[in-house]
Amino acid sequence: MSWLTLAAVVLVILSGLIHSVWNLFAKQSINKNVFLWCCQLAAILIFLPMSVIELRTIDTVPLVGYLLLLASMILHGIYIFLLAKTYTIGDLSQVYPIMRGTSPLFVPIIGVLMLGENLSIQGWIGIIMIVIGIFLTGDINTKWRFNKPILLAIMVGLIITSYTVVDKITLNYIPAFTLNEATNIGNLIALTFLTMRSQGIRTEWRVNWKTIILGGILAPGGYLLFLKALELQPVSQIAPMREIGTVFGTIFGVFLLNESQGRNRIIASIIITAGIIMLAYQ
Repeated sequence: MSWLTLAAVVLVILSGLIHSVWNLFAKQSINKNVFLWCCQLAAILIFLPMSVIELRTIDTVPLVGYLLLLASMILHGIYIFLLAKTYTIGDLSQVYPIMRGTSPLFVPIIGVLMLGENLSIQGWIGIIMIVIGIFLTGDINTKWRFNKPILLAIMVGLIITSYTVVDKITLNYIPAFTLNEATNIGNLIALTFLTMRSQGIRTEWRVNWKTIILGGILAPGGYLLFLKALELQPVSQIAPMREIGTVFGTIFGVFLLNESQGRNRIIASIIITAGIIMLAYQ
């Protein structure tokens, strides 16, 4: 493994860890839409100075760069809107594996077919192990009928696939801090209507202001690390590795939240970890 690959792997593992910690905070919030909106607002304010400094280093951005940036903002906004909707009507153990398992499968396919990236047979085996492990983290007793929650979860997974690929291309024109700030704005806009209608901002802030500020750092910070990893290595290799967050999430759920099916989910986490190792050394 080269130093470049090692750096990318470390960044994406840290990104997955931060993502799982941030989701733990979100799960314990009062109103998910309001909490996410407050975190996005905090993120925009916290990362604004660094984005402004970075913008001053940019010379000229072609029109395609701005169009890709706009597409990224729209996709991230759609993602967070559909995510809130999916968690509202669907069970976590039913929809989460579908949302997280779709992207690691389709992103490498797009990366190879459209971006000219290459993956070895070992890499593809690692990706399949990651996808299998993610689905095994779901409730094995759940009846997986094709219904509205399932459809929404598939849509979320496809949106994750889309913005991951678009963001990889956008990095050729827009640096990571600026791209990350733009996606935060897209998320904020998408959640504004639901948040204002709920009228729960004051309550959420009074109860969870500490985790809102922390979430405002962790949520975009974790994705920023992922973007930096994308700058170093192909998206087909890096994107599936980010699902190490599922492993950390399982550990938190089993040992901190005392969730059920600990044995099955730990086995699934081992499969995911083995797949990530195979992918890293492919």
